Amino acid sequence: MDSPFGVLAELTYRCPLACAYCSNPLNLADYTDELTTGEWRRVLREAHDLGVLQCHLSGGEPLLRRDLEEIVAEAHDLGLYTNLVTSALGFSRPRAEKLRAAGLDHVQVSIQADEPVLSDRIAGTPSFRRKIEAMGVVKELGWPLTLNVVLHRRNIGRVAELLELAEEAGADRVELANTQYYGWAWRNRDALLPSRAQLDAAEVVVRAARERLRDRTEVVYVLPDYYSRYPKPCMGGWAARQLTVTPNGDVLPCPAAQSLRLPRASVREETLERIWTDAPVMTAFRGTDWMPEPCRSCDRRELDFGGCRCQAFQLTGEAARTDPVCHLSPDHHLVTRAVEAANAESRAADAPLIPRPHRAGRSRA
Repeated sequence: MDSPFGVLAELTYRCPLACAYCSNPLNLADYTDELTTGEWRRVLREAHDLGVLQCHLSGGEPLLRRDLEEIVAEAHDLGLYTNLVTSALGFSRPRAEKLRAAGLDHVQVSIQADEPVLSDRIAGTPSFRRKIEAMGVVKELGWPLTLNVVLHRRNIGRVAELLELAEEAGADRVELANTQYYGWAWRNRDALLPSRAQLDAAEVVVRAARERLRDRTEVVYVLPDYYSRYPKPCMGGWAARQLTVTPNGDVLPCPAAQSLRLPRASVREETLERIWTDAPVMTAFRGTDWMPEPCRSCDRRELDFGGCRCQAFQLTGEAARTDPVCHLSPDHHLVTRAVEAANAESRAADAPLIPRPHRAGRSRA
């Protein structure tokens, strides 16, 4: 068993946005008892001792934590590479300068579209202008900038314009990641899943942009799982290289695993090393021994590890089944039905979205 390479520290699920594609849990009330500053510092020390090299600070909106600078400083002192994953609301220049002084290494800003009206509509609040200003601050202070765009039916037709915006902002990396259907995104799947025609058009644009920007900007494009012939390897394999710590201290092999019916493991009750090594939530689907057919005898079992356990559970109610995305899965019809609906001519392009509730709340120190 290898040591984890990275930890996703979900500092809070409070967020000023109301994105309908949010993959955070539906039961937000279960995560209001957030880890304290001291608890997060201990978690980072234990992560370092376990072999972690990268720390991604996320949420929700991590800037809502008043102690963010202290958490960054602890990670920096431990020698961890720190990446702030943010909506950029609250990323003022004074706050940015404090984070720079604390040792923050990298900033990833999310944006919903390339122009104000659509971006603000998707985000559920006026935010576009502040995001653009924040990206300018990131570059002025000398940080590497990643621009993250979650793609879906409402914005995928503007990939060219999004890439132009990234180029203007001086982004070092652009992540065009199609929506993963968990949490609020699952509730909105029928209104978010793009058509094949939309995907084909976007791929043409992305290929051209990769060639044009190859010496300046890394362009990452992730297809929707539903349109793949084989499933993607979930996080490089279940509890193989990554772990997630949620705002209340639960430890998971990936951000979506909170939905599975597995025993809870918390840093408030066990050390991170003990959880990583022995907790059922980590061992349940580690390796290949758990696999059913057709995965067990498949030549790809060491490549995709049976696909995503959370997706299998979301679609079938059983986490141990073959990911229905795979064309060999006995449940593949569940995916093909969704794809057929997304490609139906009668489909309403303006189907209503259910926004994620705003949860700003008070800052935790």
